[in-house]
Amino acid sequence: MRKLFSFSASCLAIYFSLACVVTQAQELTVNSISATDRSIATMGRIVKNADGSAQFAFPGVSFFINFEGKKLSLDAMSSGGQNYIEAIVDGGQPKIIKLSAKEEHIDLVESAVAQKHRVQIIHRSETWHGVVSFKKFTTDGKFSEAPALPKLKIMVLGDSVTCSEAIDRVDGGKKDTSWWNPRLSYGMLTANAFNAQVNLVCMGGRGLIRSWNGKTDENNLPDFYQFALATDKDPIKWDHSQYDPDLIISAIGTNDFSSGIPDRETYVNTYVKLLLSLLTNHKHAQIVLMEGSILDGDKKAALIGYLNEAKKRVDDKRVHIVKANHYPGDKTDGHPTKEQHALMAKDLIPQVKAIMKW
Repeated sequence: MRKLFSFSASCLAIYFSLACVVTQAQELTVNSISATDRSIATMGRIVKNADGSAQFAFPGVSFFINFEGKKLSLDAMSSGGQNYIEAIVDGGQPKIIKLSAKEEHIDLVESAVAQKHRVQIIHRSETWHGVVSFKKFTTDGKFSEAPALPKLKIMVLGDSVTCSEAIDRVDGGKKDTSWWNPRLSYGMLTANAFNAQVNLVCMGGRGLIRSWNGKTDENNLPDFYQFALATDKDPIKWDHSQYDPDLIISAIGTNDFSSGIPDRETYVNTYVKLLLSLLTNHKHAQIVLMEGSILDGDKKAALIGYLNEAKKRVDDKRVHIVKANHYPGDKTDGHPTKEQHALMAKDLIPQVKAIMKW
């Protein structure tokens, strides 16, 4: 009996040891998908690579993921090491993350118990900060079907204001790339008011015909509108059929006027060509022109005159002009504040509503 009892105890010890190993293996089970997997909904201009990775640079590019589990992580990097993303889990407070120039494994969700989660990841930075690469998402649970995105679609063309420069400024602080926050920009706030998707196609410092420093050999709006990655070196073209907006808002011009009022014919002719391109590429979109929020006085008046002349020459009922009030920023930065962006959206929303009948 004593030997039999000893044998049984040994068996039990082995059994429990094996059970422990199995349990640990179950706990370590992970499920990974590429950043371009069909379980993920995306918004914004993204380059989908053959290896399943996703690259992007415009602000506001977003990924939407539903999963059930305790954890969610992301493998990602930034070419310049200056880009920020934010993760919003279950509608909570954003988790702001600075990306590294080397690929990192980033924890987005860590909950005590396995449960269903909805996650939105938003690119906070813009093209000149660097190109972002997302490689894969990993969970200890399972991914659900991709969430449905709103049916209405908006595209906003613009400069640093549209890109949300200095929204999250620190009073009296030194500007860095953490100050950008497109989620609270006038463009995304306007889209949210109509439950619409939005693509921000913008570049700080650029204009319609020239940059803030007077250069005409950089990617200005007619150029970067054509790109998915609008880098100055080796840009990647965008397929306009991938996103068919109902509404296009063009808020460009501030940088063209920073070194003086540009030549009228050059400016108007360039805007006419851009409008004809927009009308051709997006055959049912309504197009709204606005002068932006920074210009004032003679420069503002001149730009409004140029917009009216371009609209007149195009002579299409789908082209409209709306009014933009002057919002001069504050003592820390000349770009509109977070509160001023909210006012800009408040100004724009009723004008869009009247045009679109939304």
